Amino acid sequence: MPELVEAPARAAALISAARRITVKVGSSLLVEDRGEGVRTEWLASLGEDIRKLRDNKRQVLIVSSGAVALGRARLSLKRSPRLSMKQAAAASGQPLLMRAWEEAFAPFGIPTAQLLLTLGDTESRRRWLNARATIEVLLANGALPVVNENDTVATQELRYGDNDRLSARVAQMIQSDLLILLSDVDGVYTGDPRRDSNARHVPHIAVIDEEVEGWAGGASSVGVGSGGMQTKLAAAQIAKSFGCATIIASGHEKHPLMRLVANDALATVIDATGSPVRAYKQWIAGTLVPAGNLHVDAGASSALQSGKSLLPAGVRSVEGTFERGVCLRVIDPSGREIARGITAYTSSETQSIIGCASSEIERRLGFSGPDELIHRNDLVLM
Repeated sequence: MPELVEAPARAAALISAARRITVKVGSSLLVEDRGEGVRTEWLASLGEDIRKLRDNKRQVLIVSSGAVALGRARLSLKRSPRLSMKQAAAASGQPLLMRAWEEAFAPFGIPTAQLLLTLGDTESRRRWLNARATIEVLLANGALPVVNENDTVATQELRYGDNDRLSARVAQMIQSDLLILLSDVDGVYTGDPRRDSNARHVPHIAVIDEEVEGWAGGASSVGVGSGGMQTKLAAAQIAKSFGCATIIASGHEKHPLMRLVANDALATVIDATGSPVRAYKQWIAGTLVPAGNLHVDAGASSALQSGKSLLPAGVRSVEGTFERGVCLRVIDPSGREIARGITAYTSSETQSIIGCASSEIERRLGFSGPDELIHRNDLVLM
């Protein structure tokens, strides 16, 4: 039996300690019950919450549902199992969804940016890195990324189907410390509270085991959402595996995030194991067959040992044929592997820029790329 302890203080502490927070907003929160428009006052309150988090140096990313529900209402479409009907609804509803987010944050001077991802964007390493790089630029420049699954092109076989699991993969992509799943439920119960009067709220879960999974019912049977507790636990398991804690909470009341900060809302906290950065570095270090080798000089070797990135100037030779986004060994002058990391350039591009200053990269390649061959965030010392 998971530990039944009070979770409000735990949730508030996690939000206070987090550097990056991914917030998933369900359709049932953002869209009116009958799909006939956005809950603008509620969304404005969430915008104020996120502005306060940003003022306190937290970086926030949103994963938003709602496009399909808004599109159905706009086109007068009925619910249908046909994928093409859902894709049409998504195509029509996506502009409405983004307009709502833009209007909610305009009073705070926060620009929004839309990212439509497919399953392949988070499962293909190269596309994963490209998406991550885009998000990093947006966050660094003060924008609020709003992510949704690209339902207009995703096929039935190659799609998430719910934004709970997508939000977990996006949280992993940007190394979030905390994933907050806001929906129409205030956490995990030992049964369905709508049908079981003895169902108890579970404030804290350390391990998602068979008993916990058994508490989860099917997808929502009411409202406009498509996810259920099963998908939320699946998302929490994904997040847990890379060191990201999860909070499952109701968002129906205004200011849902500040209610969590103020210990004024029920929630379920699911612990993380380790940290996102540690999990990512462990993944790099554990690569069984790196795609190639970069031989560096003594100066570069020393710089890496002191926590610097690997610049082209310090590389003396390249071995292997590889694409961007793969893991490479870094070899010092004595022939010893001193580091592994994810390369920002292909093998041919690397050959063209080794030994040169970062300011020369654009002239040699004909395009402007990163200053680093391997950024320190993508590098682990062996």
